[in-house]
Amino acid sequence: MLRSWLKAAAVLWWLVPGFVGAAARLYTEEDPLVILSSGSLKPAVTNSSSAWLVQFFSSWCGHCIQYSSTWKALARDVKDWQQALSVAVLDCAQEENFDVCKEFSIKFYPTFKYFRAHSPETDRGTIYRGETPSVSLFLSHMFSLSADSGADREIQSVRQLMVNILQNHTKLDWPDHCPPLDPYSSVELLPLLGQRSDHYTAIIVEEPESYVGREVILDLLQYSGVEVKRALSSDRPLLDALKITTFPSVYLLHPNTTHTHLHVQKQLRFFFSSLLRTLPGVQRRLKSGSSSSGGQAGALPDKQSTEPWRDFDRLKVYTADLESALHYLLRVELATHSTLEGEELKVFKDFVTLVAKLYPGGGSVVKLMETLCDWLLSLPLQRIPYQAVLDLVDNKMRISGVFLGAELRWVGCQGSRAGLRGYPCSLWTLFHVLTVQHDATPTALENTGLEGEAAPVLQVMRRYIRTFFGCEECGRHFEEAAAGSLERVQSREQQILWLWEQHNNVNYRLAGSLSDDPLFPKAPWPSPSLCSSCHEEKNGVHVWNQDNVLLFLRQHYGASNLSPKYSLTPPRLPALFNPDPARTSRPQEEHRGGGERKDVERKAEEQPEPGPGHHALRGEEQEEAVGPGGGGVWILGLGFNSVDMSLCVVLYICSCLFLMLLFFFFKVRSRRWKRHSRLHV
Repeated sequence: MLRSWLKAAAVLWWLVPGFVGAAARLYTEEDPLVILSSGSLKPAVTNSSSAWLVQFFSSWCGHCIQYSSTWKALARDVKDWQQALSVAVLDCAQEENFDVCKEFSIKFYPTFKYFRAHSPETDRGTIYRGETPSVSLFLSHMFSLSADSGADREIQSVRQLMVNILQNHTKLDWPDHCPPLDPYSSVELLPLLGQRSDHYTAIIVEEPESYVGREVILDLLQYSGVEVKRALSSDRPLLDALKITTFPSVYLLHPNTTHTHLHVQKQLRFFFSSLLRTLPGVQRRLKSGSSSSGGQAGALPDKQSTEPWRDFDRLKVYTADLESALHYLLRVELATHSTLEGEELKVFKDFVTLVAKLYPGGGSVVKLMETLCDWLLSLPLQRIPYQAVLDLVDNKMRISGVFLGAELRWVGCQGSRAGLRGYPCSLWTLFHVLTVQHDATPTALENTGLEGEAAPVLQVMRRYIRTFFGCEECGRHFEEAAAGSLERVQSREQQILWLWEQHNNVNYRLAGSLSDDPLFPKAPWPSPSLCSSCHEEKNGVHVWNQDNVLLFLRQHYGASNLSPKYSLTPPRLPALFNPDPARTSRPQEEHRGGGERKDVERKAEEQPEPGPGHHALRGEEQEEAVGPGGGGVWILGLGFNSVDMSLCVVLYICSCLFLMLLFFFFKVRSRRWKRHSRLHV
């Protein structure tokens, strides 16, 4: 009878307009939890190396829908605990799950069941109803939630309950990869001082009722190179030996036998975990199980790579990354399209216009994008061959001041080995810079056709990724995110924060995957070391201070924080009447890819980094800069490039032809007049 009632209810709710999408999307594969079904529930929880906390819900249950955001937030908060305790959901409203929900005695929604590690096949999970005070608290929180209740407080309560459940395991059923959560004594810890090891040992000293130490231990489960132990503030010999007076505190034992008190900006769980994750040699273990040496993780990039390592400041944004992004975009990614027409051509025009108007600092890159923009907008053609775009990007016409480096030179976006970071990182950086620049210069897009859009930078980015971006799966994820929330962006400030939030969502999703660089692990950004005021805790749950995040993003991606170090410098045009033939022929040699260009680039790297705001050549130096093919000439103090000279020659030839035609025309007419006059006489 129950099964018939569930079928009828499911059919009724599926017929309600607009409910289909809500039901189908209550939990998706993008959420940081495991979606179970009738076929995967038993294999997942039976004899598992980790414990499981499963929510049995119904997609037609209004309370389940309201609670879904809290459950997702909990799953994200404990995402790194999966080796000890996994969070999952199962939808009992789906017909394929009717039997398994009945078998597991699910009568009300939502129902939360806990499965111990190494559970037998006959285990149907445990529903705690008033067995212990903590369990009563758990259930009272679970079933008293409302849409406007304190979700942060609920997450903290459930998270602490999860810790208690783990500690209730016996030695026989303890999760395989969960380290001890009980406190260590001074007798066990003090002998470790001065001992050499192959990893860091972090000792968190806290009050007996604190959960920070145990939560940090579980936060670091996915990381190698560091071991976390906890101790209590009641252990006086340990406090005297380590000279600890505030709680919670962390004391770090280095592999080389040194040890010291570790300074943490805020004594919060997130700050402890983030600081330990950034220690040299500490890296996230790959999800795929592929091996990665912990000892080599903190080293500099793969020594087999021929690409030189470039030291950089993480507080800076490097124009070399932005230029490399444009180089790859214009010369590699766009090359897969032999022609541009229709929607593709419009998207490309919008992108070029956006970069031409908002790219900060001026200089040769802006001159190139402005030239390309003017050329695209002036053409009446509805179809343009890619080769024509490439010829202009490569400056085949040798237009003065137009230049874009023809090599990938990653700096802030360099990876520890080839294939990591690079172009995707630089494309994110480019659009972050453009959103901040649009906020700083709100009138820059006037009379471009883009000013009518609420979030023009994001809309152009969305269309570009959908049309041209090479990673199809990445484009699909971005399109889903944009379709779900981009229409709510109505201001320039929201535009900056939306892109930052989506970038962090991608970091959450890809953390620990094969594309995650062990030297630059994907993590919530900015880190506490970059912006401590951006991070706060509310009821024990990490939250972002978005006002401070906005201030940080404006400063970090602002024009004054762009560093031209490592950028390719346009070659200088030799002075007129230069007697040195070697210098006079340099532009041609560079155009042929000779060694002179490498010398120029090497000298550009060796030059000291200019101060903030110095992003382009100024005055006469800027006027003398030419493209990769050279071609600019100074005549009578006026700058004429090769195109100007070519036009002069064409006009001269046309004028000569016209005059010659006039001459022959009147010559023939005069002969006719003379012959006619003689006959008349």
